[in-house]
Amino acid sequence: MFKGELLSPAGDAECFDSALKFGADAIYLAGKEFGMRTASSNFDTDTLRASIKKAHEKNVKVYLTCNTLPRNNEIDRMPEFLEKAQDCGVDAFIIADLGVMSLAHKYAPKVEQHVSTQAGIVNYQTAQVLYDMGAKRVVLARELSLDEIAEIRAKTNPELELETFVHGSMCVSFSGRCLISSYMTGRDANRGDCAQPCRWKYHLYEEHRDGQYFPVVEEDNGTYLYNSRDLCMIEHIPEVLKAGVKSLKIEGRAKSAYYVAVTTNAYRHALDDYYKMGDNWKLQPWIADELNKVSHREYNTGFFFGNEPGQVHSNGGYIREYDVVAVCDEYSDGTAYMTQRNRFFVGDTLDVLPPDGIPFNIIVEQLFDENGNQIDVAPHAMQKLKMPCKTEIPSGSLLRKKRTTVK
Repeated sequence: MFKGELLSPAGDAECFDSALKFGADAIYLAGKEFGMRTASSNFDTDTLRASIKKAHEKNVKVYLTCNTLPRNNEIDRMPEFLEKAQDCGVDAFIIADLGVMSLAHKYAPKVEQHVSTQAGIVNYQTAQVLYDMGAKRVVLARELSLDEIAEIRAKTNPELELETFVHGSMCVSFSGRCLISSYMTGRDANRGDCAQPCRWKYHLYEEHRDGQYFPVVEEDNGTYLYNSRDLCMIEHIPEVLKAGVKSLKIEGRAKSAYYVAVTTNAYRHALDDYYKMGDNWKLQPWIADELNKVSHREYNTGFFFGNEPGQVHSNGGYIREYDVVAVCDEYSDGTAYMTQRNRFFVGDTLDVLPPDGIPFNIIVEQLFDENGNQIDVAPHAMQKLKMPCKTEIPSGSLLRKKRTTVK
């Protein structure tokens, strides 16, 4: 059976470790320049080198984003950036600009080139031309249907790999080519600095009524005109692979290590189940449920089935049903040694996500601080805790608590 690659995001070293731990086949990230997510910590040369070494020890690939559109005053720095990345051992560059592609051929010839979704690839002719220019892979525009992807696969060189996003935030502009942020805030989305004005709340003003504004629709919370739903293709793994997609990509380099862990784990198990079961595959309910345990907007299948994702007009925020309350550092002799992340109490039921990926519940029956004092509540961030527990909680497990009020 054709097996796809699971490609996970990493905005910092903690996210990178989560992707490794929970089953990514490859991880994409950015250096300190030329990546489309300047809000993330990203990776300096030393951190990049160390992260790649860890990944390669697990046969996991690392792709470096060079997918901004550099201006004249930036392009002279690109050769050194590419040379250092090659020296660190990156497996591929993700590139949107033809000039950068040419420089990569010259200054980092050992590194594969993947053409970014920012390039807006929507037809087989463009995909083939990019392959002829040296691209190993193209990241297809998110606006394509599965039928269109299948046609691109059928009419291009079989050595050309196809990659597409299967999960995460959607941009209201075509393939992320947005100017709203630049117009409204001076922050250029095409250079990694988007302020996400598509998520803001908008009202209508009338020029002769200073200080008065009117909602565009008759709701107290205003109107979110551009706020796209999130993409989720977890229930359609077979269709994506059968269309000829090599790499299934999770969006989220600006998101948390917890998000990376949960989404990577869910798609890892869904893919592995499909490899085992083939056409008898059916998504396990717990896997679908996992994706509701991360912050998200309403889920949709994007453009894959010929529709549009549509917008969430009623709010601009995320649905948050769970909080991470602790991380298990070690389990020994019936005791879990943990680091607190959010407040929780004795008597709470916690949902545990271990590195092997199958969640289970425990009840907090007793709790002790690092000095051995018995406590009823863990109120302090990063507090060291000890919790007796008959069920083994593997090191690295994430402990979550369901919110009583969903936001």
